[in-house]
Amino acid sequence: MRDKMVIDLGQIMDEIFEATKGFGDAFKEGMHHGGNEHVDYYPNYSYPPVNIFVTDEKSLIFEFALAGFNEDDLTVEFKGDYLVFSAKAPKVDHGNGVKYFKRRLKFKEVPEQKFFVPENKFDQSKVKAVFKNGILKVVIPAREIIETKEGIKVEIVKEDE
Repeated sequence: MRDKMVIDLGQIMDEIFEATKGFGDAFKEGMHHGGNEHVDYYPNYSYPPVNIFVTDEKSLIFEFALAGFNEDDLTVEFKGDYLVFSAKAPKVDHGNGVKYFKRRLKFKEVPEQKFFVPENKFDQSKVKAVFKNGILKVVIPAREIIETKEGIKVEIVKEDE
């Protein structure tokens, strides 16, 4: 008789929702107390290394470590409430027959990475991006007046008996 592998989707979904809840709780807690530098709010992106922080003036700062990249190959744009970053990998050719003793510097394409930047809290039209010494620093100032959208009133009607 064959052994059958049983996958408990309910347990998997519970673990996913629990992890999501933990992320949300950590994010709220960190933001209420000025942030927590020991919590990784964007754990899915490990390349390129990036620092994300908020200044005393409430500006949101992104610092991407991009040694070896050319600024013409970097793309930063806003799509709704998201800052979208991508980069083309630099072309490095050492010729044939190269044998590395140590290889830690690997250039690779950076697909679209999305970072939540709510447009009602940050002024996307005043963003400033500077590429210097292999660091791309993106500064997004806070809005002076935070825009709030009007709610939509839902009419409740009595069901006919």
